[in-house]
Amino acid sequence: MIHVIAIITASSGKRDQLLNAFSQIVPLVHAEKGCIEYQPVTDTEKEGSQAKIGADSYMVVEKWESMDDLRAHAASSHMSEYAEQTKHLVADRKVYVLD
Repeated sequence: MIHVIAIITASSGKRDQLLNAFSQIVPLVHAEKGCIEYQPVTDTEKEGSQAKIGADSYMVVEKWESMDDLRAHAASSHMSEYAEQTKHLVADRKVYVLD
């Protein structure tokens, strides 16, 4: 299994707009071969959080059956379209691929 943690930082004040666009591709990604988990998460407001990613950031938590499935996801047309449509909303993106 391949795990992916992506930390996305939106342009100042644009996180909600970016998350709204992201929510549109989630069902498409869930339908992809090898997708086990794919969801955005944001800081909790509950006590006990040791660190925060910030008001303009969110993480995408992903699990894939194989590296080939992850590569196919990255090359999919809906991900290319999403990247093109939202590039003006993204300030930074870090993607960690883990075993």
